[in-house]
Parts: sequence; C-alpha cells; structure tokens
Amino acid sequence: MKLVENLVGVRSNTLVLYDGVCGLCNGLNQFLLKRDPHDYFRFASLQSRFAASLLDRYEIDAVDLDTVYVVADYGQPGERLLARSDAILHVLNRLDGIWGLLRVGRALPPSLRDALYDVVARNRYRIFGKYDVCLMPEGKYRRKFLDLVTTQPSRNSGR
Repeated sequence: MKLVENLVGVRSNTLVLYDGVCGLCNGLNQFLLKRDPHDYFRFASLQSRFAASLLDRYEIDAVDLDTVYVVADYGQPGERLLARSDAILHVLNRLDGIWGLLRVGRALPPSLRDALYDVVARNRYRIFGKYDVCLMPEGKYRRKFLDLVTTQPSRNSGR
C-alpha cells in the first residue's frame, strides 16, 4: 500500500482522533504505538484545535467525545472519516500478527458492532478512568501526535 507524506514530513495515512482524557483511548494509543513497525499511525486529541478544524470539514462537532474517529488515507484525495466500530476495525486491519485476526468483526452487522461499541463508550470513564488533562506522549512518539506539531490539518483531502 502506498503511503503519503503528511504535513510534518513523515509517512502516514491513518489518523486516529481520540478523547485525550479517556483512559481507554490513551491505552489504545499506547497499544498502537507499540505495534506500529510500519509507522502507519498518527494521532490527535479530539480536544485540540487540529481535530476541531479537521472534523469541521466533515460537519462533525469535536465536542462529541463519544467515539473515536479514524481518518483513513489522511491527506489523500480518497480521505474518509470512520467512526465507532468502523474506526476500530480499520485500525485493527492495519496491525500485523494475531491482532489483525480481530478484523473478523466485520462479519457482524454494523448495527450490532456499533451497539457493542456504544456500551463500552458509555462506560469507559467508569471502567478505565478519566484524566483531568490530556496526556502528553513520550518524547520518542511526539512527532506522531499531529495536534502537537501543527495546528491545521492537511488540505489535500478529497473533501
């Protein structure tokens, strides 16, 4: 799969927009960072101006923190926004090894997948905790967090 140069000069095409104060979301980020040998993933907190500007192009209010969003093919003409279970399954599809097997979740009807996603989303703060502020990534991963290195998303999208 061909990768694209993004704004900060690094190769990427999957952008994860996450709730920066959510323990589960931050855990997902750590999980992905440790399993990203191909350098596919970039991240931005939904609480950032970067995410708000990007989601505005899709007519979505970044204040809605009830879902993780994935911008597939970020910065390319075919860029598309995925939410809820579609976002999670897209990310799993990018992983090597046994984790990629979880993409069999696509066999479930989207309504059932999203219902399961919604149960987790409603209870995530209670089960996984909530931080007072967005966590800062380790220095070695900082360049992967686009909201920390730029304030405006790529304009090269198909939108």
